[in-house]
Amino acid sequence: MSAAPGSEAKGGFLNRHRRALLAVLGVVAVIGFIHFVLPEIVGLGPTLRRLEGGNAWWLALGVFVETLSIAGEVVLLRGVFSQPGSRIGWRASSEITLAGAAATKLFATAGAGGVTLTVWALRSAGLGADQVATGMVSYEIVNYGVYMAALAIVGLGLWLGVFSGHAPVGVTLIPAAFGAGVIALVLAIGAIEPSVERALARRTDSSSGRLQRWWHRAAAASRALRSGLRAAFAMVRRHDPALLGVLAAWGFDIAALWASFRAFGHSPPGGVLVMGYYVGTLANTLPLPGGIGGVEGGMIGAFLAFGVNPSLAVLAVLAYRTISYWLPTLPGAAAYVRLRQTVSGWRSRAPRGERRLPRSLPGGQPPTVNSGDANKATPT
Repeated sequence: MSAAPGSEAKGGFLNRHRRALLAVLGVVAVIGFIHFVLPEIVGLGPTLRRLEGGNAWWLALGVFVETLSIAGEVVLLRGVFSQPGSRIGWRASSEITLAGAAATKLFATAGAGGVTLTVWALRSAGLGADQVATGMVSYEIVNYGVYMAALAIVGLGLWLGVFSGHAPVGVTLIPAAFGAGVIALVLAIGAIEPSVERALARRTDSSSGRLQRWWHRAAAASRALRSGLRAAFAMVRRHDPALLGVLAAWGFDIAALWASFRAFGHSPPGGVLVMGYYVGTLANTLPLPGGIGGVEGGMIGAFLAFGVNPSLAVLAVLAYRTISYWLPTLPGAAAYVRLRQTVSGWRSRAPRGERRLPRSLPGGQPPTVNSGDANKATPT
């Protein structure tokens, strides 16, 4: 039976713009919830209206340091993936970082959208699959190594009284144990990984068909983990300047939260500020659009557990999230369009015989756009 006239075009339009439409609906729903429902539930109407009365100079400082945080991410990405003759220079690193930040707004689960777009861009730049896998593992280990180390050090320091501030076990010792446990697990995996890789290789050789392909992928993931760990440790041993990027990315983002507190009053002690930030950020793993709602609730809850004034905590966290969420969004959308043009340029200048670059983003979306739909494209 033939399809009804126009049904194919309609289906194609919905498929092309499904994620964008869902993102818009999600944002509208969240905004409506915050504006109409939340104040009625918890009586925050007067508190939310006070957002307009924040000190503009402190909020401007928050915007400035958040910009420096994004720059730190660019430095780290370039430091991990830039090599002699590589196409990943400052411009490409900036476009990938900003476009990835915009993609993360659509897929908040541990930054899945940003990771997918970054992998696509790196493969399009001519990096091999092994290079990309190793680099991404190294990037994540360096990035989240700082995260887990901060949880362990600051949480334990607060609990022991080294840092000033109220220190409930639930937001100090337990997160500290979690951070230390993750670090120990990664180090243990690095120690036993060669044996695991040999075992997976034997399984691959002794299997066939679909099972062999599964064991082969598992062995490839094991190799990427080993190579990524080695690359990350090598960066630390040689004191790679790119490590300053990850410190700047986390540090200036926390500074934006500090400036947001100062815009409405006083900031909690440094240890409390850092721990509330990191404990709240754990909620970014929730599958919400851009982490909206999860991170805010996590941070506010953490600061309330530390004894911070509820009204001040709500104002500061919402102001901070407004800065950290919206600041990269418009530049990120523009960077995504520029990145697609950059990839097209890489492809057009590829010499004959060079490995064919990927023609689409993961999921089948074509990476090239025309002027008519450039602003509607979304990564998958």
